[in-house]
Amino acid sequence: MTTFNLTDTTASKISSTLTQLRHQMGAPAVGMVLTLVVVCDEAGQYDAVRAATEAAREHPSRVLTVIKRDPNEPDRLDAEVRMGESSPGEVVLLRLYGRLTEHADSVISPLLLTDTPVVAWWPGDAPPAPSQDAVGRLATRRITDARAAADSLAAIAGRHQGYLPGDTDLAWTRLTAWRSLLAAAFDRPPGRVLSGAVYGAAGNPSVPLLAAWLSERLNASVEVAESVGPGLTEVRLTLAEGGELAISRTDARLATLSRPGQPNRRVALARRPTAELLAEELRRLDSDDVYGSAIQWLAKSPAS
Repeated sequence: MTTFNLTDTTASKISSTLTQLRHQMGAPAVGMVLTLVVVCDEAGQYDAVRAATEAAREHPSRVLTVIKRDPNEPDRLDAEVRMGESSPGEVVLLRLYGRLTEHADSVISPLLLTDTPVVAWWPGDAPPAPSQDAVGRLATRRITDARAAADSLAAIAGRHQGYLPGDTDLAWTRLTAWRSLLAAAFDRPPGRVLSGAVYGAAGNPSVPLLAAWLSERLNASVEVAESVGPGLTEVRLTLAEGGELAISRTDARLATLSRPGQPNRRVALARRPTAELLAEELRRLDSDDVYGSAIQWLAKSPAS
């Protein structure tokens, strides 16, 4: 991989460096399908860039990583440009100092790929309303992660505020396999659901989110209950015709599906790394209306 460092630079110099490196390596920008803007701090940039780079193997991208440094220092922009065969697309780390920390949008705007979607991702702390954030306004998709917040449950419960189509949260993405398995369990309807419960580790934002989705879809009261984890561990639904439909996972890899009158079935239900979650979100650049409905329902639930 080729790395080029620019100190006290400008967006135009960064753009020229990208063009120069592409010519040297024979890597045309037309092969990239989107611009991914990652907004994080210095402590989280390594893991965030690694996840974005891995996701870019499926979705070749220009990855712009915005790292806000000391706002009290003189205005300065430092950049680290990475490009190579082992890194699909391009990676640019932008370190902002001084007043530039408040104007990240003006820094990244000249670096966005022309005529391609823009996706913004906050792997750590996220703005309360991503669509109203300066960087978020540049994006067609905005990805947050409530699990990274100081109060994860409050963060996911507040995602409905300022929600616009295009918003999503990785707490929702982590539920994809659970929701698919639950939907498959209803291919042969087991009957009306009277009530239910979702079990998971304390503070896991995916737990109340799944309970809200089930409550809305089944028109039944689905509560949240605590377990030792890891993550989300169990869903139990009480059926009107007697018995329970249950999915139980205790080892973060395999789950047991139980339905009345049928033998238990073991199914794969592994917890997924961040790069895989991010790649899933980059596959769909339209709005996720189901997520929007789930967070609106969660906001109305008594537990919120």
